Parts: sequence; structure tokens; C-alpha cells
Amino acid sequence: MRAQVVLFDGFDPLDAIGPYETLTAGGVQAELVTVEGPREVRAGMNLLSLNATARLDPGSDLIVVPGAAALAEDETFALLSAAAATIAPALTGTEAIIATVCGGSLVLAIAGLIKGRNATTNHLGLHALESMGVNAIKARIVDDGDLVTAAGVTSGIDLGLYLVERELGAQQALEVEELFAHERRGTAWRAA
Repeated sequence: MRAQVVLFDGFDPLDAIGPYETLTAGGVQAELVTVEGPREVRAGMNLLSLNATARLDPGSDLIVVPGAAALAEDETFALLSAAAATIAPALTGTEAIIATVCGGSLVLAIAGLIKGRNATTNHLGLHALESMGVNAIKARIVDDGDLVTAAGVTSGIDLGLYLVERELGAQQALEVEELFAHERRGTAWRAA
């Protein structure tokens, strides 16, 4: 399985690193990417920079979209909107599983990619998600088939573990949990 975590200027570092490290520990070939290709990408609030090593490939098995990090709500929305404009064209028509952490689902909603779908985001953004035509579910993880979303910034590790279990098996996920000394929490909601 090949996974790509899409970075954009202003991304939230924990949204990206949590699932990246968890998937990698689970045996998934994961990489940090941008739509433009390899480059240094600054996180929001000037927290740090990460090096994307490749260009986003819509043919990947799994694509993870993080949220944004900003101090003000309007600045966060601006970062998410800019990310939507950049990332959405590359995701249109992909058959990859799309996963999001925190405001990553808002990136997809702003782009109109998940209208009518089940998704979650940080509790502060559930109303915004709903206002964009998404069935906002208050749960830690929401599995809507080829769309798997995670709630808040700390849910990225839980998302990674959920995806490892779903795609590679419970034993693999348990081994990563033990390695990280992390016990998953919250509800994983699945579409019927």
C-alpha cells in the first residue's frame, strides 16, 4: 500500500505527522508530498517546515489531507480555502482512499468534493462542514468507504491506526499501538 500525506503552506504539523508516522510504522509506504512537487513547506503559525519529497499522485492507494494551523479563525479559513483551490483539482476523479485530519475535511468540503457525504472535523468546524452540504458526524473517526475523516488535531494517530487495521489487519494495528504505547480512543463511525 502506498500513502501520500499532502502538505500545503499553513498545514497543521500534528495533522500530517500523526498519520504519516503511524502508517509508516504499520508497514505502509508513506511520503510527504505537495501538488507542486518536492519543496520545503512551512507549517502554520511558523511552527516548523517539512520537506515534501514528491508530487501528489492521484493514483496512490491512500491520500491524507491535513488541516491548517492558525491563531485566528478567519486566517484558518483562508489557509483551508487556498489549500482547497490547490489540492482539489488533483483529487478530482481519483480512486484513492481519501483520509483527512481535523480541518482537512473542510478543505474537501470547500472544494465541493464531499457534498452529501458523511464526515467529521474538529468540533469547532462541524457546523461549517454541515453548512457546505456535508453530513457532519460527531465522532472521532468517520468511515464513509473511500472517505475516512478524523475529528481533531490529536486524532491523526487514531486515524492512522484505524487505516492500518482496516487495510492491513487488526494484528498490525495492535503492534503499532504497542510500539507507540498509544491506546485508541473515541468512536469510529461507519456508514451502513
